[in-house]
Amino acid sequence: MKSLFLEKLVGRLGKIAPNEVQNYFLRLAQEKGFLETVFNAIQEGIIVTDSNGRITYLNNAACELFGLQGDDSLGKRLDERVRGLNWESLTQNPGAATRDIEIFYPQNRVINFYIVPLLIEHENNESDKIDIVGQHVGHAMIVRDITESRRSAEQTLESERFNALTMLAAGVAHEIGNPLNSLNIHLQLMERKLPALAPDQREEFKESIEVSRAEIERLDSIVSQFLRAIRPTRPQLHLENLNAIVDEAVRFFAPELQDRHITVEQELRSDLPMLELDRDQMKQAFYNVIKNSIEAMNQRGTLRIRTDKDDTHVLITFSDTGGGISAEQLGRIFEPYFTTKTSGSGLGLLIVRRIVREHGGELSIQSEEGKGFTLTIRLPYLDQRVRMLEAGERSTTTS
Repeated sequence: MKSLFLEKLVGRLGKIAPNEVQNYFLRLAQEKGFLETVFNAIQEGIIVTDSNGRITYLNNAACELFGLQGDDSLGKRLDERVRGLNWESLTQNPGAATRDIEIFYPQNRVINFYIVPLLIEHENNESDKIDIVGQHVGHAMIVRDITESRRSAEQTLESERFNALTMLAAGVAHEIGNPLNSLNIHLQLMERKLPALAPDQREEFKESIEVSRAEIERLDSIVSQFLRAIRPTRPQLHLENLNAIVDEAVRFFAPELQDRHITVEQELRSDLPMLELDRDQMKQAFYNVIKNSIEAMNQRGTLRIRTDKDDTHVLITFSDTGGGISAEQLGRIFEPYFTTKTSGSGLGLLIVRRIVREHGGELSIQSEEGKGFTLTIRLPYLDQRVRMLEAGERSTTTS
């Protein structure tokens, strides 16, 4: 890429003394080094391409965002180095434009591209009137990591959604719970009158009562599950052995696992610390995760359960060999009532996340369509609220 300054300099080379030419190029090298130092100090990524999308410059921040090596990337098309990037869509506007893009390598992040076309002005002498024409020579891009701000906005929306669901829950409990209790009482009254009926009528009415009672219990279960998913509850914390809770959860599903020919492989670390947990709530979370995996695999498959620890957290990982879910569905997996199954409430993982968060933990999910599903729960075992920084060390954040 040339500038007018370089073009003029090249045109005057025959008129400049050799020592002056050397001074010009030394000055250019110094300015280039200065600009590179400045650009590499900037936290935002900077990428410059030619008109065909080939990379002519990128700073350190851009390399870190996309997992690139600077020297290896120069001269290569940006959409070849960043897989899935649609270059035509990104640069379709003739002027400056901004786009938000989600990337999955080297980390799952949301990136904002601010793109400006690069033009070199030159005189057009083809007509009687001299016009200044801009020749398109490439694009300059400022790339910002907006993952945290996007997550903050999503958390705000989620909080508002949960507030609305909590209000709805109160109405559901009142409007449905009371009629269900009334129906159950009337079924008991009907059941008391069964002995007075003729034998053939008695069996018919008994069957109808059993069906009605089963449907009432099913409705009551749906309401209870809905309330558990959204109603804030304080965990009753006691020191617990996490591996023992995992074993109990697996044993609960043993008959179903055997019937479906699903193998469970457990790798439970023996030196895990005792954790302050609500045993029933954590067991419920494990039930929901295992149930999801069983339904995803249906018949035959492998569920791997692994426990481990790092400096501050205990990790529980569930990996199945089911069909997995697509990237689009992965973004909606915690939405209330969203499910990829033909039947299901869509509340299972919502309950899991609520329980994990109430224990101060974190939950992460990895999946690709056709390649299984992995869910990892991280539970703290050290109450580390403050980290002392060494002298001269700075804590930096990316907006």
